[in-house]
Amino acid sequence: MNQSFQRMSMGWWPFGKKAKATSNSNDPILKDTRTWLSELRDACEMNFDQPEEARRQIRYMQVEWKEAMDCGDMSPSLREGLEGRAFRLLNCTDKEWLGWLDDLEFWKAGWKPGMGEENEP
Repeated sequence: MNQSFQRMSMGWWPFGKKAKATSNSNDPILKDTRTWLSELRDACEMNFDQPEEARRQIRYMQVEWKEAMDCGDMSPSLREGLEGRAFRLLNCTDKEWLGWLDDLEFWKAGWKPGMGEENEP
């Protein structure tokens, strides 16, 4: 068999170089702000009576947030908002924990650390 024909017919060869995966900001599978917030809130509410378990999950989420931002899948401002919430949830007392869970403003997109903290739970 002719070598040039062999090379042409072997173009499907599965052992070639794979294209490097890159982040695409138009990817419809990327999570939006509400999804990230919902995941954080769900973890907290499912463990409302076990704050330490929720805090463990929050610390795990913080790793995910960093990776998402490093890959370009999360904006720095979104991560800042999530980290602000995480900081309060990780450092509050168990009594304050329930207050944060019940604070509707705390869970709204656009909340920033320092907003309404004079009324902190």
